[in-house]
Amino acid sequence: MEAKGRMSEGPIAGNILRFAWPILLGNVFQQLYNVADTLIVGNLLGNKALAAVSSTGSLVFLMISLFNGISLGAGVVISRYFGAQETKEMRLAVHTDLCFGLTAGVLLTVLGTTLTPKILVLMDTPEDVMELSIAYLQTYYAGAIGLVLYNTCTGIMQAVGDSRHPLQYLMISSCLNVVLDIVMITVFGLGVRGAALATIIAQLISAVLCLIRLARVKEDYRISLRELRFNGGILKTILRYGLPSGLQNSIIAIANVVVQSNINYFGEMAMAGCGAYSKVEGFGFLPITSFTMALTTFVGQNLGAGEHERAKRGAKFGVICCILSAEAIGLIIFFLAPYLISAFTDEADAIAIGVQRARICSVFYCLLACSHGLSAVLRGAGKAMVPMVTMLAFWCVIRVTFLSVLTPILQNVAVTHWVYPFTWSLSTVALLIYYFKADWLHGFDRG
Repeated sequence: MEAKGRMSEGPIAGNILRFAWPILLGNVFQQLYNVADTLIVGNLLGNKALAAVSSTGSLVFLMISLFNGISLGAGVVISRYFGAQETKEMRLAVHTDLCFGLTAGVLLTVLGTTLTPKILVLMDTPEDVMELSIAYLQTYYAGAIGLVLYNTCTGIMQAVGDSRHPLQYLMISSCLNVVLDIVMITVFGLGVRGAALATIIAQLISAVLCLIRLARVKEDYRISLRELRFNGGILKTILRYGLPSGLQNSIIAIANVVVQSNINYFGEMAMAGCGAYSKVEGFGFLPITSFTMALTTFVGQNLGAGEHERAKRGAKFGVICCILSAEAIGLIIFFLAPYLISAFTDEADAIAIGVQRARICSVFYCLLACSHGLSAVLRGAGKAMVPMVTMLAFWCVIRVTFLSVLTPILQNVAVTHWVYPFTWSLSTVALLIYYFKADWLHGFDRG
């Protein structure tokens, strides 16, 4: 097996930064698309369309989070086999993961298109934006297989140290998204359905490009139709390490749907303002996503190769980089919030709510980054249950309890803003205690 992509060799900082940089750049393109998408919808279709599209983010995350979490588990398993140079097991894991992605994509399409109207009602979505929200989400979920396959394929490539090709495909997809958005809305007059259609077409094209790449590489992780089948033992191992992350993401997503329901309670302006902020907040997640992907792969490969001390040093370096870069972006958002939010809407009330949310949350991005960074390290070490329990306790139970108690009493939308830094701080403290006190470097079982 070639050493290309192997993170158990060479300078630690160089490996992590070289892996994280393409992911960061790709996420910049993705976030610029998300912003452009919202700007196009808000400025061409109006405030109701902006509220409808922006408020669906938590529901989209709810539906895809379980499958994406399991994909993270597959990445951990693949990176371990890659680091240990166990080619046969690695190939079984790659093809089992791809089979799971295909199955999950079909299932997500059925569930998403069927359950969307019912869930939007449970979320107290206002009647004046209900029709637009349903139209957007049902169209989006009709093409969910493209999104799932893209995430599955990029997870495979990143597990073996290739973050460059996913970047290239994401750049193509993001640029295509913007062009299709404008065409679907202005030329064909498809409204919010056109915005969703543009997204699923671009996602499907990026998934096809990933599949072509994986079918043509000369390395041992190349995919083959003849080997495309589930392996029971490997699937069990993937689920063992991926299901905790998937359940964690799903239950946190449910909690965020509860948050969105509380935002919806305060009306269209709150939905539009918080929705606009969510697009700005995406820039704060750029370094977090980049370094967490790098950390999981780095720790997984190095522990697979038996390099325990190297894994520990890399974890420390990556978490610190994640915290510092996220906080830097948070401070920029804090000071530029009025200009950033007003780009999405000209409604003074919506802008005020968006700016308020930005200035409450952005200064605490360091806590968000620390929680995600430590969780990525522990997932790479095969300890996915630890972040799962931590996040469920603080980002779900306490978050929902906080809102359920304080929103009716205070009757202020700011309650939905403060719930995030409050629960981020609790999870950070808990994960830091485990990181320094427990032996997380040992005990990974490849199944």
